[in-house]
Amino acid sequence: QVQLVESGGGLVQAGGSLRLSCAHSGSAFGDYHMAWFRQAPGKEREIVAAITWSGGSTYYTGSVKGRFTISRDQAKNTVFLEMGSLKPEDTAVYYCAARARDWYFHTRKDDYDYWGQGTQVTVSS
Repeated sequence: QVQLVESGGGLVQAGGSLRLSCAHSGSAFGDYHMAWFRQAPGKEREIVAAITWSGGSTYYTGSVKGRFTISRDQAKNTVFLEMGSLKPEDTAVYYCAARARDWYFHTRKDDYDYWGQGTQVTVSS
């Protein structure tokens, strides 16, 4: 059974940076596409970024392009989300997600089978 544990959230001022980490265990990390989603109060959970099982392809939602970077370290079974130039509207609970690899790129939350518990990111103005 895949387990995902996020860390790295916190409170930061607008314009600042944070690095989120998600440790993957329970199965071969390289067999999974990974993604970061976020959910703000009263809003739907939305995708932030995704990365394929090999790390060869990435996806970013429009509002974070140029500010966030998703990456994975296959040796450490960890996926990262580097967040820069943070804005108050980035405030949300950030979730790590995984799904078994296939030939497609997935950006819908319903396509992901495993989820972490979430980590709070708060950006003050």
